[in-house]
Amino acid sequence: MRNVIRAELRRLLATRMWAVALVVAALLGGGLLGALALVGPENFTPPMPGLDTEAGVRSVLGIVGFTAFVPAALGTVAITSEYRHRTIAVTFLFAPRRWQVLTAKLVAYGVAGLTYGIVLAGTAAVGLFGAAAARDVTLGMPVGTVLGLLARIGLAMVAYLLLGVAVGALLRNQIAALAVVVGYLYLGEALLMMIPGVNLAYPFLPGGATAALTNYTYLVDAMAEQLATRPVHLLSPVAGALLMLAYTLVASAVALLVPLRRDVT
Repeated sequence: MRNVIRAELRRLLATRMWAVALVVAALLGGGLLGALALVGPENFTPPMPGLDTEAGVRSVLGIVGFTAFVPAALGTVAITSEYRHRTIAVTFLFAPRRWQVLTAKLVAYGVAGLTYGIVLAGTAAVGLFGAAAARDVTLGMPVGTVLGLLARIGLAMVAYLLLGVAVGALLRNQIAALAVVVGYLYLGEALLMMIPGVNLAYPFLPGGATAALTNYTYLVDAMAEQLATRPVHLLSPVAGALLMLAYTLVASAVALLVPLRRDVT
């Protein structure tokens, strides 16, 4: 089992995609969040609370959480590319016990997702604190609390990457799987929030669970204001974390069990 895990990690390190992924994580973390903080959320349209308030800091951090479709897409590409190029058949010939191969892949993808989350959270911290120092603004939240929220976002990226792997294992067609993952996470959940009644399910979706981690209520409040409805109440941060853990476990089970029952071709 150790040899299979080691081989899978070497395979991941040998691909350019993960090096590019870490660069993207740094750009989204330090670049995007740093730019948002430097401009100042109070200058957005519509304006948001400033960084000198707790709500302002949570809002900026919450926006970074909406980039979760990126690791989900990476997980989808990682698994579907193996079916597309038929390399998974060679892997199964090398290690005929599929459950070992699939478990090793989950471990490797989990490590990749965790690395992505660490880079995203670390560069976001640099961008946020750097922008606050450049503007001479005192953040409306203790440093320890900010770092804790960033750590939650970083861990959520692991769940999203494994969600992408699960979708890829189910569909296997790369274009279809990417369309489902990016379309749902980038547009689908936002569109669901516009439907009265259906929007009540948002707190229990991956996006709602991620928003609960940082108590990012700006989106649900803005939707409620535009639609003249009551705002949707998010789960508590603890419940959001448990829900993301549940999504991770379900996605891992799907990614493990589905390929066991299918032919490679």
